[in-house]
Amino acid sequence: MMESVGPKISVITCFLDAERYLAEAVESVLAQEYTSWELLLIDDGSTDNSTKLAKKYATQYPGKIIYLEHKNHINRGLSASRNVGIANASGELVAFLDADDVWLPKLLSQLLALLQEHKVAMVCEATEYWYSWNGQQEDWVGQIGVRQDEVFLPPRLMSELYPLTTASAPCMCGILVKKDLLVKWEGFEEAFTGMYEDQVFLSKFYLHEPVYVASSCNNRYRQHPDSMVEKSWKTDYHQVRLRYLEWLERYLQQQNLHYPQVNRLLQKALKPYRRPMLHYIADRLPKQGKDLLNRIRRKLGT
Repeated sequence: MMESVGPKISVITCFLDAERYLAEAVESVLAQEYTSWELLLIDDGSTDNSTKLAKKYATQYPGKIIYLEHKNHINRGLSASRNVGIANASGELVAFLDADDVWLPKLLSQLLALLQEHKVAMVCEATEYWYSWNGQQEDWVGQIGVRQDEVFLPPRLMSELYPLTTASAPCMCGILVKKDLLVKWEGFEEAFTGMYEDQVFLSKFYLHEPVYVASSCNNRYRQHPDSMVEKSWKTDYHQVRLRYLEWLERYLQQQNLHYPQVNRLLQKALKPYRRPMLHYIADRLPKQGKDLLNRIRRKLGT
């Protein structure tokens, strides 16, 4: 494999019992047009054959693919595993690819070109929500929920995207970021083991650094019922969301960041958790009243 001329990109792939998907993710990195990369496979305590598979790739591609694990092969969660990847990354830039997702061949080359052209800390692109891998339904491309192909200075994305609004946020498999800034802003918060860990990470960059939002789409986000996100939505979503909102409130105070619009949206998001009765009266009852009034009007023919 002849190396591309340019900065090295460290690709971080964390996995836990991912033998069904891992090879496809690794092969999509091997197929990249841009070849100045290393792939760090971080094993978060797998008990299936994915450990053996990852070690096989590391042996087959020495120096290009590196196998890492936690001490005693324990499970520490996604944030801690990504931090291990960051700590061991030798590249100037970092990209993230979950073990059940894949990249198209131009992802690294296109995101690198955009990052260099616009001189930003991070580039985020659109994502294909990938259902057809097992014949479920048609795939669709989700654009990030702001103007496309534009640089956003802090804190605009914080106040325009999920989780403080309903506009779609970037997916981790469509991001390229500078490693020195990952280290500066202390990577991932390890209290978030499997959901909202990406929003914590993104929030740090939204609040501190310029970010380029691209309309391109070179990544496929596999949709399946066993994914961590799907499981969390069904079980502890609101518990984790509240933890994130409280983290953000503390972080803004610790960093001495005063953004009125961000704070207004944050307090609005916290309201259902801290003042549930007031939230119900203010937000739910008016809607119920309108629904009742509409039903009466329909009966009266007015």
